[in-house]
Amino acid sequence: MYLRTFKAIKAPLKKVAYIIFMLLLISVISFAAIHAAPNSFFASGELNPNITPEAIEQLKAIYGLDKPLFIQYLSWLKAILSLDFGISFASGKEVSGEILDRLPITLLINIVSLIFVFFISIALGVKSALKKDKKTDVAIKQLSLVSYAMPSFYLSLLLMLFFAVKLGWFPIGGVNSAYLTEDSSKLLDTAWHLVLPLTVVIFGGIGSMTLYVRGLTIAILKSDYFFFAKARGIKGKNLLRYIILPNLMPPLVTMLGLSLPGLIGGSVILESIFSINGMGLLFYQSALARDYPVIMGILIISSFLTLLGNMLADIYLGVINPHFKHAKG
Repeated sequence: MYLRTFKAIKAPLKKVAYIIFMLLLISVISFAAIHAAPNSFFASGELNPNITPEAIEQLKAIYGLDKPLFIQYLSWLKAILSLDFGISFASGKEVSGEILDRLPITLLINIVSLIFVFFISIALGVKSALKKDKKTDVAIKQLSLVSYAMPSFYLSLLLMLFFAVKLGWFPIGGVNSAYLTEDSSKLLDTAWHLVLPLTVVIFGGIGSMTLYVRGLTIAILKSDYFFFAKARGIKGKNLLRYIILPNLMPPLVTMLGLSLPGLIGGSVILESIFSINGMGLLFYQSALARDYPVIMGILIISSFLTLLGNMLADIYLGVINPHFKHAKG
């Protein structure tokens, strides 16, 4: 009985231990890298230029920056165990509060774009594979290559210039209108503001994913079990539903888990260009100001969300593919 219980909780415990270990490793590397960078918040021009060196030393003592780096890290680690990420140097506010204020919009953009990228890539990739070497296949491959090669900041500027400045169809930035009243629909207004940012993220993400789906589908079409299914009389949509899509899901879920860091990291450029007050813009502003507590808070939360996403992907793979679960455990 105890052996069965241990085996049942062994896999979840290993995943939790892995997340904790990776977060510790990421925190050590990030903490060392941030403090090794030249200058600091107190020397980057953020303070009053007339402030005296003595006053700067007093401020460093208040924030604990006068202590050895190892002691600073241990103090920071002890604080975050109680979810205390410290006080922002720039704003004087609690880091956890600032991040929680900006996290929802960043998660919204990433989750919505991920859903669209997933379904659009499957549709285009499968269509391209089924029409291999025909005009449809060539067109989809060309579109995917353009998507893969297009810099997100360049596409953002093109869309802003044409649809926001020239045509005036969409706002040039932000997530809400300044004239928004209580009677206005905030949800529709936010959706209107996010059309261009989401278009950039979705278009930039479908390129590599579509080519990946196309390659997987071509391999499935050449497989023995596909020919066996056709020989049994399975045709048309049933082949797609019962043979192609089930065999596409495991590698696609894995690919989505691996793509999470890129989506979160891409928020820095996107939110800076479109003036979206999310985690990406906060990270960019904090990096310029050398605001250590905010930078570390964002890195740890982003890393946790990425590791959590990968763990959920593994769990889902174990559900849809028992062989994967046995191979992992």
